[in-house]
Amino acid sequence: MPELAAELPPAEQPQESMPAMSFLEHLEELRHRIIYALIAVGIGFFACWAYAEHIYEIIQRPVIEALKHNGIPEKLGYLNPTEPFNLYLKTAFLAGLFVASPFVLYQVWMFISPGLYRREKRYVLPFMFSTIFLFLGGGYFGYKIVFPAALDFLIGYGRQFQPMITVGEYTDLFLTVILGLGLVFELPILVFFLSLMGVISAGWMWRNVRYSILVIFIIAAVLTPTTDILNMCIFAAPMVALYLVSILVAWLVHPTRRRLRQTRKEQ
Repeated sequence: MPELAAELPPAEQPQESMPAMSFLEHLEELRHRIIYALIAVGIGFFACWAYAEHIYEIIQRPVIEALKHNGIPEKLGYLNPTEPFNLYLKTAFLAGLFVASPFVLYQVWMFISPGLYRREKRYVLPFMFSTIFLFLGGGYFGYKIVFPAALDFLIGYGRQFQPMITVGEYTDLFLTVILGLGLVFELPILVFFLSLMGVISAGWMWRNVRYSILVIFIIAAVLTPTTDILNMCIFAAPMVALYLVSILVAWLVHPTRRRLRQTRKEQ
């Protein structure tokens, strides 16, 4: 009997079941997470309202430096009496969004986590830190490198004219570049979730790298406020690097790769 038992194949380990939620439960959970996130953003808004003028001084610093470099009066204008007040409202709201972003991202994770296995929920801390770090890194890259270079080029190119830069138009341009780069830098996080769910793989990403680089340059052309190739390449270079990093992320977390590593450990 012991010999017979030894010849029998080992019993399969019970697979961990995926937590199940109905469609209405998903909607209810989404409603709760949105309410919590909006409350956090509202608290962040009121906390930053008192510092809105100081925050905007930081926002307008790149254009002030570009105007000074080209010998132009360092002053922005406005066309509507309500524009400065609306500008400070927008500034306080965006600053509050940044302040509340860790809690907002935590709500995103809490909405996603019921659809993950228990062993996959250990990614919560890497997800939180990586998302915040990449978003702030993209914004800082745009604020310190891309945006000043673009402004200096644009203002220097039209030096023979008198600039009439309004605070509203400048702020919209600033947000387009800074937030655009911040979101673009989240590419590894997007790839992480798509790979975790088995939607894409590292092999697929590597096989389509040429088309991906083409799409990256198209996105860079849309985000770049100038039309010169140099600034577009400055935009595209970190995006290409992030795509290559994302291939490594996909290789690490794809279900097939994880099962292969687990099999090797058991052997």
